[in-house]
Amino acid sequence: MAEKTFTREELAKFNGQNGQPAYVAISGTVYDVSNKAAWKGGKHHGNEAGQDLTDVLYNESPHGDKVLKDLPVVGKLV
Repeated sequence: MAEKTFTREELAKFNGQNGQPAYVAISGTVYDVSNKAAWKGGKHHGNEAGQDLTDVLYNESPHGDKVLKDLPVVGKLV
């Protein structure tokens, strides 16, 4: 099966609101954060799901990319 691809516009629909799953893109990979309590409602420390958060993760997050290892990958941002 081909890997799912998302445009920025498609990714924006997955914001964790109104029953939608919460997805975020990091370095071109789209991750599902829906089951993370910290992302309840599609928001986490002022960041919103449905976006490319690469810059936020690498320049503002105290966690760095270690938080990605347990997240399901759902596709690629194109």
